[in-house]
Amino acid sequence: MTAGEKRVHHARTIVVAAALLAAAAVLFLGRVGTFYFDEWSFILTAPHWNLATYLQPHNEHPSILSRALYSLLLHTAGLRTYLPYLAVSVAAHVANVVLLFELVSRRAGTLVAMSAAGLLMLLGAGWDDLLWAFQMAWLMSIAFGLATLLALQLPPTRVHLAIAATCLLLSFSFSGIGVPFAVAVAVQLGARAETRRSLLWFVPVAVAVGAWYLLFGRFGEHPDPQPTAANILLVPIYAAWGMSQSVAAVVGEGGWVGLGLLVLAAVAPGWRWTRHGPDAFSLGVMAGLVAFYLVTGLTRAQLGIMQSGSSRYVYVGAVCWLILLADVAQGLPWRGTWRPALLACLFLATFNSAVLLFSFATARTVVMERQVADYYALEAERTDACLNPDGVVDPLVMPSEIHPADYYAAIAAFGDPVQGRPLTDRASYEAGIRNLRRPGC
Repeated sequence: MTAGEKRVHHARTIVVAAALLAAAAVLFLGRVGTFYFDEWSFILTAPHWNLATYLQPHNEHPSILSRALYSLLLHTAGLRTYLPYLAVSVAAHVANVVLLFELVSRRAGTLVAMSAAGLLMLLGAGWDDLLWAFQMAWLMSIAFGLATLLALQLPPTRVHLAIAATCLLLSFSFSGIGVPFAVAVAVQLGARAETRRSLLWFVPVAVAVGAWYLLFGRFGEHPDPQPTAANILLVPIYAAWGMSQSVAAVVGEGGWVGLGLLVLAAVAPGWRWTRHGPDAFSLGVMAGLVAFYLVTGLTRAQLGIMQSGSSRYVYVGAVCWLILLADVAQGLPWRGTWRPALLACLFLATFNSAVLLFSFATARTVVMERQVADYYALEAERTDACLNPDGVVDPLVMPSEIHPADYYAAIAAFGDPVQGRPLTDRASYEAGIRNLRRPGC
């Protein structure tokens, strides 16, 4: 018997229950969180949003539904608590876990699908996407991307293809993380003559995304320093490092060990293809994974090769790797000493990831304390005659705040995020006071 042939009774129920327990753990770890960094670029402008604002990119990403979701949360939960925002993000992560299970189980069996879902549940190396509510945009994109791939596993009826195309459009409506899934769809359907006509269902999606880019997306802000033509030369190394870190993340590792794991992970699907022939679905997912890092590298490689291993990218890559490696894992023996050996490896990888997540959550507390200190500094300077109208309280943690008046307008509209939070970082508070006051005043 192989791992792919082993059936686990009530597997779906077990995965959903475990995912909910993992969600509770993530919410507990993120209980000290507060609004941070890019979130303030939404919050500070939200009182002035109009219909055209929703079509504006955030950096290079389409953010139509991301802004809509934040607008809903701001006008209901406000800024007094971070929990509803984090809960939405964690709910998207749970959806990814369940959708990954459903997708893999159709191809590699319930045992392998449970293993893949378990490795994603507490992906410690992807802590940024788990603990920062702003990443709900990426997690939602992944959820609808997985739903697209899942719909394509069904018989190619008009209803199923329409569902797949709609889910892909929704994926793009949250963020540019729809790109790897669009590439996966194009390769999967284009690889076989009998499925190429199905690509016509996705033409409206391509037209809509292309029109958005021409009218709005190409005017999005790029990181500082700006990308240059030299990125073309850096992209291959950038992509290789990013893929190595995302495959290492699956077992709770990172750093240079990822390069060795990348070689093994790249060889494994090829080995399976030599025995069973190339698979259009796997080719599509592999192409999507590579495309994600290549496209990202074109706009980010100037920030350094190691930047491709950022936590928020690791989560995206890990989802793709889990799909690819699940196809390989289904052929592993499930008998004799193989059973305890494979279970031990799975336990160690999951435990490693959980420890990583706990470590990063603990370390993030320091950043959150600094953000709270910035709130206190802004409040202390609110009526100060020396307040600089162009004062930036903290360029590292809160760079979007370049005019204190915008912050005061936002908290007047949505509530004060400092409520109930003690000031513990006095050094950051005093630095914020200095930053907000006019020089020499």
